[in-house]
Amino acid sequence: MASLKELKGRIASVKSTQKITKAKQMVASAKLRKAQAAAEAARPYAHRLERVMASLGSKVAISDSSPKLLAGTGKDQVHLIIVASSDRGLCGAFNSNIVKAARVKARELEAAGKTVRFYLVGRKGRAVIVREYPKQVDGYFDTTALRSQGFAEAQSIAAELIAMYERGQFDVAHLFYSKFRSALVQEPVGKQIIPVAIPTGDAPATNAAMEYEPDEEEILTELLPRNVTIQIFGALLENAASEQGASMTAMDNATRNAGELINDLTIVYNRTRQAAITTELIEIIAGAEAL
Repeated sequence: MASLKELKGRIASVKSTQKITKAKQMVASAKLRKAQAAAEAARPYAHRLERVMASLGSKVAISDSSPKLLAGTGKDQVHLIIVASSDRGLCGAFNSNIVKAARVKARELEAAGKTVRFYLVGRKGRAVIVREYPKQVDGYFDTTALRSQGFAEAQSIAAELIAMYERGQFDVAHLFYSKFRSALVQEPVGKQIIPVAIPTGDAPATNAAMEYEPDEEEILTELLPRNVTIQIFGALLENAASEQGASMTAMDNATRNAGELINDLTIVYNRTRQAAITTELIEIIAGAEAL
């Protein structure tokens, strides 16, 4: 059995940890409000632009001169999986759930005979992917020096991915991130961002009559790269809100668990102390009787 001094030390240590987890919970709660507002504000624009691009992909006549971001490469062999994770831990299963979803997709593609490559954003999801697919990682985007990931980072990621696509390094790109539902629920999702995903059941209408102002090539040249950037930016915002929600929940659970542990240790301490006092009294009484 632990001594009174050891029990007292354990109680003090757990109380110190509880103060840290409580502080982290409060910080995450404050950051969550701002991150949630940003994610929710960006959703309508990202969703609408995605729908516009899907509509174009299903109605515009595809030819050899059509942009590759719309028409594709003509192949479906090499798939790039973009895994967006955070740089910090202490947020429960937030990062592991994103990586798990990406790995499931990778196995499905490999089972179908496809070649799978990876592009990693953030530090926490890197170790698992590199360990399981050491020769299939084509690139990283380091965010460790950034306090937050914003539109400039999304532009940099999109530019690098589009350059890789133009060089023929992959045929299809899938983006995996965590969609924010609430502080308690963060849903790992994946979606195709390169080329534009045409909704199931919508066949391209090669003879569709559409008018463009100023012209089709100029509009698509502007909108297609912007769509990639916006989808990545939206994913980064969703990730930021999900990370803070997961962190707040994890730290709340840790704080409550620490409180329960402190109570249990206090009970053991009091019982041990009472037993020590009783033993000491018995020894005093026995000594007095001997006299």
